[in-house]
Amino acid sequence: MQRHGLLQPITVNLDGFLICGARRLTAIKKLGWKTVRVWVRSGISDRLGQLLAEQDENVLHKPLNQIEAAALYRELKALLAEDAKRRQEASRFSEDHQPGSDGTADPAAPSGQAGEARHQAALMVTGRASYSRLEQIGFIEKIADDPTREEQLRAHAKTELEQIEAGCPVTPAYTRIRDEAAGELDRLARQALARVKAEKRAKQKKRKSTFQPMPRLNVRAFVLTWDEFTGWCDRYDIPQLAAELTDEQIEKFHATLTELQAFAEQIDTAREQVPPEERGRRITQRGHLRAL
Repeated sequence: MQRHGLLQPITVNLDGFLICGARRLTAIKKLGWKTVRVWVRSGISDRLGQLLAEQDENVLHKPLNQIEAAALYRELKALLAEDAKRRQEASRFSEDHQPGSDGTADPAAPSGQAGEARHQAALMVTGRASYSRLEQIGFIEKIADDPTREEQLRAHAKTELEQIEAGCPVTPAYTRIRDEAAGELDRLARQALARVKAEKRAKQKKRKSTFQPMPRLNVRAFVLTWDEFTGWCDRYDIPQLAAELTDEQIEKFHATLTELQAFAEQIDTAREQVPPEERGRRITQRGHLRAL
C-alpha cells in the first residue's frame, strides 16, 4: 500500500458504517494517512446486508478460522430468522393484506424457518449447507460464557475453543464438553436431591424435638374414668346401634376395645410384679409407699 497506494478502496454504507476493508483500514491508520478514497454502497439498509458484505470480503482476502466462522454463522442465523419473521408478520398484518386480498408484502417464510436459517447461514459462511460443526462451536462458547456453570467446566470449554482456533478438530472437543456438561448436570441434580432430603430430615428432627407428649394421668383420673363407664352398656339401644352405625364406626369401636384389652393385660402383668401387701398404696415422689 505504501508503494502502490490503495488499489481497492474500503466500502462504507450511507451512514459511514464500514462494510468491507477492516484490515486495510488498520493498515491505513498505521501508515498515518489522513484521507483515503472509499466506496459508498447504497442498498444495504440492515445488519444482514452488512454482515454479508463483510463475509464476502473475508472470503476473498483471508479465510475465516472456525471460531470466526461460528460467530458469523450465529449472527447470520439470528438475522435470517428475524428477517423471515418480519416478512411473515408483514404479509399477515399489512394494510393491503386483509381477508379476501392477496396483499403486496413479501411471502412468509416456510414453516421450517429455523432449520432454513441454519442451512442458509452455514451456506453463506462456509459454502456448505452443513451447520453441525458451527453449532458445536456455539455450544462450547455458550458453556464457556455461562456464569452458572462450574468454573472448571468453563475453563475446559475455553481451552477447547483455543485449541479449535489453533486448528484442532471440533467434534471431539464438542463431545468432551457435552459429556462433561451432562455429568455436571447429573452431579448438580444429585446434590439438589441430597439437599432436599437433608432439609426434610432436619424438619422431621425439629418436629420431633418440639413434640410434647401428653401428660400422664394419675390413678384418680383412671378410677373416675372407669367409674363413669359403670353400666354404660345399659344406656344404649343395641338394635338402633346395629342399624345406624357405619362400618367405619364399628371398626373403630372394635379397635378401641382391642387397645383396651391390651392395656388391661399390661396392668395385670404389672400387678403380678407388685407384692399383694403393697397393692393399693400410693408411691410418693421419694419412692415411699403410703396407703390410699
